[in-house]
Amino acid sequence: MGRKSDAGDRILAAGTKLFGQRAYASIGVAEIAAEAGVPKGSFYYFFPSKQALALAVVDAHWEQQRAEWLRILTAAEPLTERLRGLFASTVEVQRQAVAGTGAVVGCLFGNLALEVSAQDDPVRARLQQIFEEQIDIVEEAIRPEHAAGRSGFGTAREAAKAIVAQIEGMVLFAKLFNDPGQLDPLLQNSLRLLGLDDARTAA
Repeated sequence: MGRKSDAGDRILAAGTKLFGQRAYASIGVAEIAAEAGVPKGSFYYFFPSKQALALAVVDAHWEQQRAEWLRILTAAEPLTERLRGLFASTVEVQRQAVAGTGAVVGCLFGNLALEVSAQDDPVRARLQQIFEEQIDIVEEAIRPEHAAGRSGFGTAREAAKAIVAQIEGMVLFAKLFNDPGQLDPLLQNSLRLLGLDDARTAA
């Protein structure tokens, strides 16, 4: 019995690498196939289009990130420490990118959203769903603090949306300046946003 081909996994890995480093529109199927080490025709055996691969890449990336966010934000720790862990994880992703490529690569979701925001296609719709799911996870984590009246936002969802937007914005700055240090204020800014006092900030 012949060995099962791993070409599909290699194409997915190649797409993840290339979409994470460069503009989506600048990457062609031939380049993806070459990166994966497979014939161009093999690409279409596994994925009917570049868009289909992009959706698979987005889903795989979100599966990993979602598990990480849930692990951190549902831990039995004070909210301050859970947020610290979430932001530390975000910074580490960019530091690893710098170590591997010499540059901050930013957020895969944010990068793609900037490119496809003017297009009505499945990638845009899936990214919208993922950002909503990110907000869901953060909202669940901060709800007790919001219910205690510490947040300046009307609802926990508004506060969660502001935190997710801040993460995306600061990651964009880190990419622009090629400096993961741009992410350092994330914790302090989020604690202020939630109305947590200085004593808890220093904890």
